[in-house]
Amino acid sequence: MNPTLLVELLTEELPPKALARLGEVFAAQIHAGLVERKLVAAGSDYRWFATPRRLAIQVPGVLAVAPDATVVEKIMPVAVALDAAGQPSPALLKKLAAKGIAASEVAKFEKRMDGKSETFFYEASVKGARLDDVLAGIVADALKKLPIPKLMRWGDSDHQFVRPVHGLVLLHGDRIVAGEVLGLTSGRVTRGHRFLSSGEITLDSAESYEDALRTQGKVVASFAERRASIEQQLAAQAAALGATINRADGLLDEVTALVEWPVVYVGEFEAEYLEVPQECLILTMQQNQKYFPLLDAAGKLINKFLIVSNMAVADPKHIVGGNARVVRPRLSDARFFFNQDRKATLASRLDRLGSVVYHNKLGSLLARVDRLEALAQKIAVRLSANASLAARAARLAKADLVTDMVGEFPELQGIMGRYYALHDGEDAAVADAIQSHYQPRFAGDALPAGNIACAAALADKLDALTGFFGIGQIPTGDKDPFGLRRAALGVLRILMESPLPLDLADLIADAQAGFAPGVLTQPVSEPLLDFMLDRLRGLLRDAGYAQDAIEAVLAQRPTRIDRVPARLDAVRDFQRLPEAEALAAANKRIGNILRKADAAAIADPVAALFDAPAEKALFERVVQISPVVDAYVAAEDYAAALKVLAGVRVEVDRFFEDVMVMADDAAVRANRLGLLRALFRELNAVADLSRLAA
Repeated sequence: MNPTLLVELLTEELPPKALARLGEVFAAQIHAGLVERKLVAAGSDYRWFATPRRLAIQVPGVLAVAPDATVVEKIMPVAVALDAAGQPSPALLKKLAAKGIAASEVAKFEKRMDGKSETFFYEASVKGARLDDVLAGIVADALKKLPIPKLMRWGDSDHQFVRPVHGLVLLHGDRIVAGEVLGLTSGRVTRGHRFLSSGEITLDSAESYEDALRTQGKVVASFAERRASIEQQLAAQAAALGATINRADGLLDEVTALVEWPVVYVGEFEAEYLEVPQECLILTMQQNQKYFPLLDAAGKLINKFLIVSNMAVADPKHIVGGNARVVRPRLSDARFFFNQDRKATLASRLDRLGSVVYHNKLGSLLARVDRLEALAQKIAVRLSANASLAARAARLAKADLVTDMVGEFPELQGIMGRYYALHDGEDAAVADAIQSHYQPRFAGDALPAGNIACAAALADKLDALTGFFGIGQIPTGDKDPFGLRRAALGVLRILMESPLPLDLADLIADAQAGFAPGVLTQPVSEPLLDFMLDRLRGLLRDAGYAQDAIEAVLAQRPTRIDRVPARLDAVRDFQRLPEAEALAAANKRIGNILRKADAAAIADPVAALFDAPAEKALFERVVQISPVVDAYVAAEDYAAALKVLAGVRVEVDRFFEDVMVMADDAAVRANRLGLLRALFRELNAVADLSRLAA
């Protein structure tokens, strides 16, 4: 068995939010470099390590010298390589010199056909790479590929990295691999915990790395193991207190990146601070102090929290007390902001929004609030909801942006608005709508509950979409500075999942009407509807609907988004019918015929002009099913409508077998085209069935 390779770079404290990614990429790039040089097999295992002060990788079974390889290289076409006398041309000699190939080797070149030309190929044996020769270069290349936004220099060195570096370990088994990276010479000495380590650690071998760091250095080198240990300790401490942990995205990874020897302690703050809305206290503890707040069985914050410390001590009272002293001023600030903010009502703050610019082409936040108020009222009327409450919610929805609490913690916008609205005596539905009008904020987020909240949320998102489309600020590529994709998905989810019986085209028109003349200078209705339907396409795909069914339904450019899932379900059921494939193909054929025909040469079908039995039968069938299909579609029973349409297959097949549509007689031709147009309308009443054709 070939020895294990260890590469470790010792640094000063690395950026915690990026540590896991740095560790993964560092290891992956080094492994890829070893694979490229045939020093280890592709797909072989390796382990990566990342602590606040180190990045490392351990790769088992690494060769000291890669096996020799035979390479075949295309040189150039023979006609170019040789002159008229059959001697090497200047072009060939120049290329050989560049590649270090002697001119005498030309006699050994192999001629092969490469496309249409005869070409010289050169076969040579290449010595396998030596680990000692290439490892330092592999590590240096890996460092250049790390996702580091900003580099720094340190001391009088010209070397650059995200943090100053202090040590380099390159071990192959028990042997040091000589090399230099970032000005550091490789060795076998590493460092443990800043305070708990017994001192510098001399590694006997690459295999002993993890155990030596744990026993001598008090360092859990594996990021994954450290994370699991923290999670287990948090759960145990919370259970002992009869509480649950209030989770925060990314916080567990961040604290894992801050400690090398994690120990969880219980901290406490004065119960009097619980009078402040718990969202404020939770945010300050998580965001500023990296604590884990605790909740009781009812989901209410308790005055205890969990601290992930980097120190294991017999008596943690100084650690716990120190953290309590640190968090107390933060909680005092939150209480101060809360009490100060309640001295003025939300409504009294509206004038201040007039001095806050929403966008230089779209006016102030107060102008936007005026639009939101009018739009939310219109939407509420369409929903038969309380229009005055919806208008009030939209009127006050942005007022908390000028409060001290939201100024300190922007993440609390909407949440604080709800608390302040209730304190002001506003209707509970208004207060709830103020908080939830931002929803859904992200994929999977909850939707606003109730028609008043939905009206405010739709107004907020539609105003933004319409305004920015109207001034030409349309998302392109991966650039979406105003979050319009998120806003579009929010509108679609509210309409579809609530569901709400609203027409998207009408909503866009209502939103446009709220802007003063001349503000919107670019087309809005069609581009925005296209944008929304494209977002809907992705949303439906993520929901598991088949692509052909999605295209069939969206080809109709539906604006009643709440009806789209039922249409898709009906198409899915239709596809299971034995008639589906033939009807889809026939529908595609009819569409092609109608597109090629002159619209002026198509007449409404008249029974007296039909001659062939097949066209009479199809006409009678269309007349029979049209009112039935229309009634089912009006009742939103799309599955029943498509089932009725499936029954016309026999007549359609016979028509195309027996009837020449493009007859010489213009009147007959116009009549037959009219019949196909009438049939086409019915066939596509639910979805464009031609999109289902193979």
